[in-house]
Amino acid sequence: MNGKKLIVSILAAVLCLGIIAFLAASPGTEEQPTTITVSAAASLTEAFTDIAKEFEAAHTDTKIELNLAGSGTLRTQIESGAPVDVFASASESDMDLLSEKTLIENSSRKDFAANTLVMVVPEKNSSKSPKTLEDLTADSVEKIAIGNPETAPVGEYTKKAFETAGLWDEIASKVVLAENVKQVLTYVETGEVDAGFVYMTDATSGKKDLYKIAFTVPVSEPISYPIAVVNESDNREKAKEFVDFVTGTRGQEILAGYGFKTP
Repeated sequence: MNGKKLIVSILAAVLCLGIIAFLAASPGTEEQPTTITVSAAASLTEAFTDIAKEFEAAHTDTKIELNLAGSGTLRTQIESGAPVDVFASASESDMDLLSEKTLIENSSRKDFAANTLVMVVPEKNSSKSPKTLEDLTADSVEKIAIGNPETAPVGEYTKKAFETAGLWDEIASKVVLAENVKQVLTYVETGEVDAGFVYMTDATSGKKDLYKIAFTVPVSEPISYPIAVVNESDNREKAKEFVDFVTGTRGQEILAGYGFKTP
């Protein structure tokens, strides 16, 4: 009997060791990458898609989930408690509002890019396109696309440019509001409007055979992009690593490749 009990005990021990070895080798027990959510202005779509890929390649324990929209929309999401780790804005004002509510880590905040505002027109009408803001008051111009000034910084910059020129009241009835800069460009590409206002980086990365850049628009303040870690982030260290990557040498090279200027 003792011999049989010994054999049973040995078999049980071997079985346990086998189960442990199986579980250790099982793919389901491998450590999964940590996902950090990066809310970024729509104008950063192409550049941040590339940045996210390179960051993930260099940090195999981290996955980047991009949330792209107008900066004002993204700010509102953060204010409402959305689970965001990093915020990259196309305007200082949206970042300032989060800072005032202590929703971002101020020590992590950095300006990482700059842009230019331009007016674009459908290619089919480019020969007769407006050459100045004043030209948009003509009766021949019926629709002008701009980002919604309440949610898209590109719209805020555009409206201020018209106000500075004393022309806003004259063209306000012609304005077609878009959710973000990408939608403005789509309106121009499809010929739904006579003109639209976008960032230079978007104008140079869109379907350039469908529209033409008419002129650069003077703005009253620099178009600067800040980035910061969100205070409610559960992955602050990894979020800081992403911010460092964006503001570092490789991140800046990628941004420059898409036409962004240094701040």
